[in-house]
Amino acid sequence: MRKLIISLLLAGASMMNLSAKNISPYIKVGEVEGTMQEVYGKVVNALAKNKFSILGKYHPEGKKSLQVIVFTRNDIKNTVVKVRDRGALAAAMRIGLQQKGNKVIVSYVNPEYVFRAYLGDSYNKYKKTFDNFGNDLKKAMSSVGSEFSSFGGSENAEKLKKYHYKIMMPYFTDPVKLNEYSSFKEGLETITANLKSRKTGSWMVYKIVYPTKKVAVFGVALRGSGKGSEAKFLPVIGESHIAAMPYEIILQNNKATMLHGKYRLALYWPELSLGTFMKIVNTPGGIEDIMKQITK
Repeated sequence: MRKLIISLLLAGASMMNLSAKNISPYIKVGEVEGTMQEVYGKVVNALAKNKFSILGKYHPEGKKSLQVIVFTRNDIKNTVVKVRDRGALAAAMRIGLQQKGNKVIVSYVNPEYVFRAYLGDSYNKYKKTFDNFGNDLKKAMSSVGSEFSSFGGSENAEKLKKYHYKIMMPYFTDPVKLNEYSSFKEGLETITANLKSRKTGSWMVYKIVYPTKKVAVFGVALRGSGKGSEAKFLPVIGESHIAAMPYEIILQNNKATMLHGKYRLALYWPELSLGTFMKIVNTPGGIEDIMKQITK
């Protein structure tokens, strides 16, 4: 009887630890000696050798000392789109490169963090696929660095599906409506054309299109002189988190939306103090203004 009670207590403690699991938004691969170009080449080669596909790259804020590589893989790309409430946003993963002296800090957004936040209750349904992706990504990046430390704050894993920064702040399920078109085709053509012409100064980093499902995701480099420009807010809230970028527009059927800035920025900068958040209080509205212009 005593052994049974002890076993039950241990099982209960194990369950409590599981439910209290915290995860961080970023994984630091390491600090790699070399130029930005040299380290970029190592990262891209590591991804290609492990069947990851490069979607795009760019320099946030236009700074040569910062670079983001966007990538995906078919198993993830084809799984997340099954989640109808903007699940396709989780198809694009990002690696951030930050030059510091003669070294480049390599980090990537934690796939589990993104999947849990964006896919809600559907996360557990496809957990095996997501775990394989995360493990394979770590294996690929092991040829670049060996640190693999978590950073950027942390959140309770189970609570990420209902994440919000503060009371009365938006959730994932509170997107910003940007525009509505007569058809998916019109929306796709309009947004693509505006990004190619660099309307508002912003441009397209990547595009993922699911023609049969009438879903498209656009990664946008936020440029220009407005309040939503990367150069206005990234230096304030932290450039070490550049793997959060670029910002996205998602087109589903004939409706274009984006994640609310008060949700998305807080999600990727969860340790942001209220004081610092107030310094970028106009950023969410500024980003919305840019995206609405792009979708017109």
